[in-house]
Parts: sequence; C-alpha cells; structure tokens
Amino acid sequence: MDFVSIRIITTDVARLVDFYERTTGVPADRVTEDFAELRLPHATLAIGSDRTIPLFAPGSARPAANSSVIIEFLVDDVDRIHRNLTGFVTDFVKEPTTMPWGNRALLFRDPDGNLVNFFTPVTAEAVERFASRRAS
Repeated sequence: MDFVSIRIITTDVARLVDFYERTTGVPADRVTEDFAELRLPHATLAIGSDRTIPLFAPGSARPAANSSVIIEFLVDDVDRIHRNLTGFVTDFVKEPTTMPWGNRALLFRDPDGNLVNFFTPVTAEAVERFASRRAS
C-alpha cells in the first residue's frame, strides 16, 4: 500500500489552488474547473469542488468543515518561508516554534480554514527521521 494523496473539498477551487500554489511554490495541474492536483515528490494535494461530492456519495463531505486534520509540508527553512508568507497568509495560528519532537513548525489556516503546518527538522533525531524526504 502507498499513501498517495489527500483531497480538500471546497466551494472555490480556483481560490484554494491559487493559495496552495503560492504557499508551496508548486504549480497545480488544473484538470477541470472542479478538480486540481499539486503533485509533490511523496504525495499529491488534490483540491475538489463540492460539486464532485455526489460522484462519491451525496452528503459524504462538507467544504470548510475540517477541525481534525493538519496538512503538513516538510520544508528546508520554515523561518524563511514564514517571512515570505507574511502579508499573504492572513491567519497564522502559531509562529515558527521548535516542537518537543524536534521540528520547527509554522501553523496557519488556508482560506477554507484548514490547518497547514510547514515544518523543518532541527534536532539531530528529527533530521535523521526525515533524511530521505528532504524538500526545498
């Protein structure tokens, strides 16, 4: 088995795709006006319109209703990214902070209120855990 993607359901695909393109620097493949993907080296962030929900099961998902999932991205320098996103991201939840497990983390919300964590391993143990997944 291989974990390949996470999908965010939204009422405004274009807005959310623009946000993630800007925050990650990764261009999206806009498959239709109702679906796009940002393909990263180890997983894909898919963004789908609420109009696609009936294709799966009517009422099975609700846009902008997440309160339990954090979308996480491994980055080389979380402090630099924080500086670059200041003025663009409007809802920083936690400024860059070194966590007890050795990652320096930046937590913010996307336009739909989903939590996003950009993190950089900073302790020797954390660096070792992510050595094979280094990002830019």
